[in-house]
Amino acid sequence: MNQNPAQAQRENPLLNILFNIVIPIFVLNKAGKWVGSKEALFLALAFPIVYGIYDYTQQKKTNYISILGILNVGFTGGFALLKLEGIWFAVKEASFPILVGSFVLFSAFTKAPFVKTLFLNPQLLKMDSILSSIASKNREQEFETLLKRGTILLSSSFVLSAVLNFSLAYYIFTPIAAGLPEEQRADALNMQIAQMTQWSFIVIMIPSMLALISIMVYLFNQMKRITGLSNDELLQNT
Repeated sequence: MNQNPAQAQRENPLLNILFNIVIPIFVLNKAGKWVGSKEALFLALAFPIVYGIYDYTQQKKTNYISILGILNVGFTGGFALLKLEGIWFAVKEASFPILVGSFVLFSAFTKAPFVKTLFLNPQLLKMDSILSSIASKNREQEFETLLKRGTILLSSSFVLSAVLNFSLAYYIFTPIAAGLPEEQRADALNMQIAQMTQWSFIVIMIPSMLALISIMVYLFNQMKRITGLSNDELLQNT
């Protein structure tokens, strides 16, 4: 039986990102110094697994962000355990946005394109007015096509992120001299990771955010065209 929207707890996007992406990566990068690399990997994996199970019991649907979090931690932790360096870290840095982009692209050809979940937020938009206007103008198919097109555009932004990730990582994660003591090799790898973190905001985050904002602006303008509604009629009062 489907839950009534009033009964179902609304998913918290911030907690979703924290427990599935941010905290696991932080644990993976920091906890290994105290509990060991293998134990840190299992601990990091526990966060998206437990959150995914909890979210399923509340929402009665699969949390795909949890699945992506598990895959991301698995890739990162696995590479660290295998002591892979250089080009392999570039591959790892590109793998996560490719996974996300593939998921987003796949959703474009389902009844629930990702943009529909991301953009059609009743806390931001007057969904009743929007859907009523679309129905009165018989433009449902045009609206569904817009959501599909927007989802495909969004997936392309993750491809851009993957290319930028790979290029930056390929430049930073150069091979570490095999003759160095284990501790010095670990220090050198940590310095490379720190460089990647430092430069990723400028080289990756800013272009990706600009691409996302452009897509959102495009969707909003097209929604205005399809519905014939003004900004005030589309947006919730703040």
